[in-house]
Amino acid sequence: MSDTPVLEARGLVKKYGSVTAINGADFALHAGEVLAVIGDNGAGKSSLIKALAGAVIPDSGQILMNGTPVSFKNTRDARAAGIETVYQDLAVVSALDIASNLYLGREVRRKGLAGKVFRRLDMPGMRRDAAQHLADLKIGIKSVNQAVETLSGGQRQGVAVARAAAFGRGVIIMDEPTAALGVRESGQVIDLIRSIRDRGIPVVLISHDIPHVFEVADRIHIHRLGKRAGVVDPKKRSMSEVVALMTGAEEPTDEERAAR
Repeated sequence: MSDTPVLEARGLVKKYGSVTAINGADFALHAGEVLAVIGDNGAGKSSLIKALAGAVIPDSGQILMNGTPVSFKNTRDARAAGIETVYQDLAVVSALDIASNLYLGREVRRKGLAGKVFRRLDMPGMRRDAAQHLADLKIGIKSVNQAVETLSGGQRQGVAVARAAAFGRGVIIMDEPTAALGVRESGQVIDLIRSIRDRGIPVVLISHDIPHVFEVADRIHIHRLGKRAGVVDPKKRSMSEVVALMTGAEEPTDEERAAR
């Protein structure tokens, strides 16, 4: 594991009036890992992740990519830096086909006058590349011409993940990707997360599902009272111990507190 995190936060603070959502939070994601972020409701993990994704601007603190300070004014800035986020609501358009959803907001125009003057889209090229992205991640969908509304919940999640993997050069953040999915579809999403990591893209996984966290995470960031309480190795801690750390019933070791 590299000493320099791919994505890092130091001392982030975000207040909403009298409420402090992020209270001097630190964060570190390294190359080649799935880092799970867990915490009770109200712990501030959502605000932390939104700050890393450009959806929230911290009041103070610093965000770095590969050791270089960055400043995100919005989610477009974060995407331009290579950070893609798959939110729980997926942000897919049900009436559009799969290829159109993969290239939503990033449509490719035809070459020459057709694209420059008449602004026509290169639908054959987008469909070809979309099919390749799905195949690379082993997402079993018959045709990229299908409307997203015809897909199962797991397949829709697969489309959102494939879009993130297609454009996320540096980091992919996944917010509760298995929520409301059945056992089989959840297993498919876990396999997708592994596939992305194996392609060299580190993944931040926000989840309340501790068994899923233990199934796929290389490390677990425990967030409590607006900041990082510690980072634990799931091979060295049991699920019950991690839950105790998350709720404050147990304190992390000095090594877990110092982990980055």
